[in-house]
Amino acid sequence: MELRVLRPQIDPAELRPSTAGSAACDLRACIPEALELAPGATAEVPTGVAVHIADPNLCGILAPRSGLGARSGVVLANLVGVIDSDYQGEIKATLWNRGDQTVRIEPRERVCQLLIVAVHRPAFAVVDEFSQATGRGEGGFGSTGRS
Repeated sequence: MELRVLRPQIDPAELRPSTAGSAACDLRACIPEALELAPGATAEVPTGVAVHIADPNLCGILAPRSGLGARSGVVLANLVGVIDSDYQGEIKATLWNRGDQTVRIEPRERVCQLLIVAVHRPAFAVVDEFSQATGRGEGGFGSTGRS
């Protein structure tokens, strides 16, 4: 699969997954100078990458970097982002410092991950009742237990 990237402001080699087993590639903060992110604050951070996925059966998912979140408390403000196949603009990551210390985001620091996934568009059928009962039924939050 080829993903078209419009004149990235970073080295295209940095868009490759880090290892053969990596599911996503890291996106970096394409900022001219370090950014101080206070506790509770958010900031829209450009990545320097504009993509056109083009295939309507695919989309991009922006996910936080687990190491950044665990180490500093910085995650994506909306927790996950969806990049539609027809979007052609720069990917920006809205970072949120959910921690209790100011965090410094350095230029070119890896701030989120881009994962390309399949999109399924089901046809919804309206019914009066479901034809098969399940053990869970209408049980909501916590109905399957805690372990």
